[in-house]
Amino acid sequence: MTAALGAEEIKETPAKDRILCPRCNLAVGADAEFCSHCGAKIGEHKPVPWWHLHRRMYDWTLAWAYRPSSSVALAGISFLESIIFPIPPDVLLIPLVLGNRRKWLRYALVCSVASIAGAIAAFLIGWLLWWAVADFAYDYLGWTGLSRDNFDAVSLWFEEWNFWIIFAAGFTPLPFKVFNIFAGIFGTGPKVASPVIFFVLFLTAATISRSARFFLVAGLMRIFGPKITPFIEKYFNWLALLFAAMLIGGFAVIKILAD
Repeated sequence: MTAALGAEEIKETPAKDRILCPRCNLAVGADAEFCSHCGAKIGEHKPVPWWHLHRRMYDWTLAWAYRPSSSVALAGISFLESIIFPIPPDVLLIPLVLGNRRKWLRYALVCSVASIAGAIAAFLIGWLLWWAVADFAYDYLGWTGLSRDNFDAVSLWFEEWNFWIIFAAGFTPLPFKVFNIFAGIFGTGPKVASPVIFFVLFLTAATISRSARFFLVAGLMRIFGPKITPFIEKYFNWLALLFAAMLIGGFAVIKILAD
């Protein structure tokens, strides 16, 4: 990303070497691919082949940042991402905060609430749909290792580590949607001592992890602006994984020592 042009640089830079961002109307280098002020796309971009579906969905998600209904889109994408949508809402959250840093709390809150609502919906999908197809799955998908004994074993494992599984999936790049559906399946199984307590722990973990992630991303964008964007894009997922691993590992060690 080309650096923003300061007031003095704008005066000294020839007009042919600078352009105005179509979104925020601030000057950037003529060869900039993205505006360093608000993150908007600038100039021509290579077309994405039709078979690069993930990249096309990424671009489609990012495009909502420059439409009047961007806040509604942020809520919708955050909700769907917790169930099935493959693109994380951070893709839309970052340019929205850059475009109006004073609303960073609002954007982070919208993102968090919608994502948590989606997690609940995914939990209900796992709970209500699994039992309708469970017999079919056991009879015809046994070759995959799916059996009643394996299901019961995973159910107990999920019950024991419910909070930490969902927390790790919610804060890191792990597939949050998959673990939400699995939680609905395993958390309502016959071997679970208390489905109500399981759900409370699930909801608590989802709320803490999703809120922590989105408020952290929005807060970093609010404080550092476009300068922090390359760092987030390159290292945030790795740091999130490391943080979650250290946190869960620390509690695991404490539990082992206590036993």
